[in-house]
Amino acid sequence: MQQMSKVELYAAIRRDHRDGMKLWEIERKCNVSWQTIRKAVDSVWPEPRKKLPLRLIALDPFKRVIDWILRADLDAPRKQRHTVTRIFHRLVEERGAEEPAKAN
Repeated sequence: MQQMSKVELYAAIRRDHRDGMKLWEIERKCNVSWQTIRKAVDSVWPEPRKKLPLRLIALDPFKRVIDWILRADLDAPRKQRHTVTRIFHRLVEERGAEEPAKAN
């Protein structure tokens, strides 16, 4: 069976169930578990996705500094602008950023 959205899958499961198809036949046809079939038959819409917790990124404390450096570079000639490596080295030297551990 081709890949379809969850709403379309639930509609197909409900349609097959309403037409009298057995649960194990729907499982094989749609390649889903019986729990999914129960959820589809019991509700019209699939449950909403769970919200992922916000992850802290190592650059979060330095975003304002990086933005400031890049905005200042807009006025500089192209050859004098900061590279990613230079911005990283400035963060390490001036702001105390930690260098990542090197893999052996």
